[in-house]
Amino acid sequence: MPSSHLCVVIVGGLHADARQAAVARLLADVPGSVALHHDLATAAAGTVVRTIRDATGIVSAGEAPLVNDCACCALREDLVPELRRLADAGLTRLAVVELWDSVEPKAMAEVVAAGGLRLTSVITAVDPALLLPYLANGDDLAEVGLAAAATDRRTVADTFARQLEYAPVLAVAASEQADDEDRALLAQLHPTARQVLIDTLDVTDGEARSGRTGSALVDAAFAGFDVEAAAAAQHPACALLPAEADEAGVGTLVWHRRRPFHPERLYAALEDLTCAAARSRGRFWLADRPDTLLHWDAAGGALCVESAGPWLASLPDAAWDMVPPVRRAAAALDWHPEHGDCCQHLVFTSPGLDREGLELLLESCLLTDAEYAAGPAAWKRLPPAFDSLLEV
Repeated sequence: MPSSHLCVVIVGGLHADARQAAVARLLADVPGSVALHHDLATAAAGTVVRTIRDATGIVSAGEAPLVNDCACCALREDLVPELRRLADAGLTRLAVVELWDSVEPKAMAEVVAAGGLRLTSVITAVDPALLLPYLANGDDLAEVGLAAAATDRRTVADTFARQLEYAPVLAVAASEQADDEDRALLAQLHPTARQVLIDTLDVTDGEARSGRTGSALVDAAFAGFDVEAAAAAQHPACALLPAEADEAGVGTLVWHRRRPFHPERLYAALEDLTCAAARSRGRFWLADRPDTLLHWDAAGGALCVESAGPWLASLPDAAWDMVPPVRRAAAALDWHPEHGDCCQHLVFTSPGLDREGLELLLESCLLTDAEYAAGPAAWKRLPPAFDSLLEV
């Protein structure tokens, strides 16, 4: 257990104005708080600029050299020593780690926790009016100047989706441009998140309110955070996916089936399925790969399909003892007497979702009755359409 009284909260998100407003609110409301920020925009020059500030302004600034030409690596190497220095000094109650735009909170949360520090929350700041434009943005981060390394191949959409879905707390900007559709989309994308409105800081009352510690955002910053539970909630095998919903023109379709996909028909339908929703995710199985749990992750018109290891049904009984309890529990909920935990569990969320058309397309990709009746030996002889996508 961490021995220091220092608490650490991570605040991230591509919506920079909302993120900065949330950090400013925390600094104003929590006496003895500071914010650490590593600016990765200077990485091209060979360094990462670190600033530490409190509610009155910058307290200190410095540079961290790049590590392996990776700005995020430099951040990881520099962050924990700085936090430990603050902890040892004993003057700081809350350290707010304000992530640079495209840095994802999962990696930083695990770095902070592994460093023996008390991580009390992870917050992603969101402007609801920008939600759909960012989810629909398939540009590479490099194209918009937000890549964290020369090898960074992430897109705006998939980065923002992971930032949004990892955090248990969403700090929501009070945007006049946001409408009911925006708010419904936010609620359906991450229904289990605690949403906290960012109380906009008025410069004229900053001093008067500097002792205020009762805001919902402050409460969320000290609520507590479990790194292992957060990682499990993101794992394709046991992710807590959204439920069926339909509100303000935004729909979420949960599609759950037992029968495997025909690899060629699914592959032919990938473009239409990917573009059918602003966001889709889940797990699925192919007839020619009955032992492999496949992860579906789509945003911004782009799809990533990856192997997430074996289905538990394919493992010998002795191997189950090495599987985390949360994974075994998730498998038990999905268990089928013939297929075990193998299943299709895909979730599509979008404004204007064509539920009927989407379901028909998905159903057409499953094995037919005759193909299914042929059995697993015949399934494995089906053309392996996903080999190139999975880089086998």
